Amino acid sequence: MHAEKSPFRVERLGVIMSPDPARPEEIEGVLNPGVARGRDGELYLFPRTVGKDNYSRIGIARVLFNDDGDPVGVERLGYALEPQEPYELRPEQGTGGCEDPRVTFIAQLDLYVMAYVAWGPQGPRIAVAVSKDCLSWERLGPVTYEFDEELGVDFNAYDDKDGAYGPYLFIRRDGARCIGLMHRPAYTTLEAAPAGVKKPTPSIWISYCDAERVLSDVRALTHVSGHVLGIDPESSWEELRIGGGTPPIQTHLGKMAIYHGVSGTLATAPGERNVVSYTAGVVFFDTGPDGGLRYRSRTPILIPETADETAGIVDNVVFPTGLDDRGNGVIDIYYGMADHYIGAARMWLPETLPVEPPGTP
Repeated sequence: MHAEKSPFRVERLGVIMSPDPARPEEIEGVLNPGVARGRDGELYLFPRTVGKDNYSRIGIARVLFNDDGDPVGVERLGYALEPQEPYELRPEQGTGGCEDPRVTFIAQLDLYVMAYVAWGPQGPRIAVAVSKDCLSWERLGPVTYEFDEELGVDFNAYDDKDGAYGPYLFIRRDGARCIGLMHRPAYTTLEAAPAGVKKPTPSIWISYCDAERVLSDVRALTHVSGHVLGIDPESSWEELRIGGGTPPIQTHLGKMAIYHGVSGTLATAPGERNVVSYTAGVVFFDTGPDGGLRYRSRTPILIPETADETAGIVDNVVFPTGLDDRGNGVIDIYYGMADHYIGAARMWLPETLPVEPPGTP
């Protein structure tokens, strides 16, 4: 499996943020950042910073660019969120987590919306915060899922990660005006999976907020329903699970997001380590009300190759979480590297979507 087989051109721009050894809150890594263009035109990065005992905060940093327009570093500006709510704290372990943010600007709300992983006593759950300026954030609370009789499961009971909101309001085929939330509920058996799931492998799901309720009260972003399976693992590089990576953005090819796939061997006994590889693929959805799948990677667009990606807190990880549209089909990808650094890569979109042969590589 080689990333260069992908029909999409992607070039690494290098590491843009490393842990500062003088900062205890970064001693175990900086990784998996949210990304957003501020109202001032600056690009803001929201890294997960990890201190002792996996105590995670969400930082704020301004991305620095060279004369060629390439990101080369960051200026740290403080913290967006630090664990303080009960759903973010694990007092028995003396730790807590605000982790892996994805940031979306929703124009109809005139707000930046952050979906992040709150790791509290019930395990990882998706929570939401909003901001007017990228610098000051207000928590809305954890996401709650409406029970779906047809699926026969309570999504609130699953560990859940990789949340990301779509960038605009839209009308579904049933006429409902909605905002979409991508997320990755964790189930590993058919008995625990939603009804109709054919493979008990964690997959990307989409749930919906009622847009009219959100326009009346932004806290309705935390209430979702109408859960549907988006995509599930298909290829060998996704064999263990897949999960959302970046929030979707609108392109000339449709709604695009980068997602991650995991392959390898999971530990089966105490003391063993997972021997896995995290890679990145691309998916495009139609812009119409059905939001149907238009294109999906058969091969990854980015795999762990450099020393910063193959050796770290967790080896062999590229984990995309943010996109910056540079215009004219050029998109910068921001991603975690081996759970220790943050890197950037540049992607050039083709004029039309490629046609790939059917089958699983």
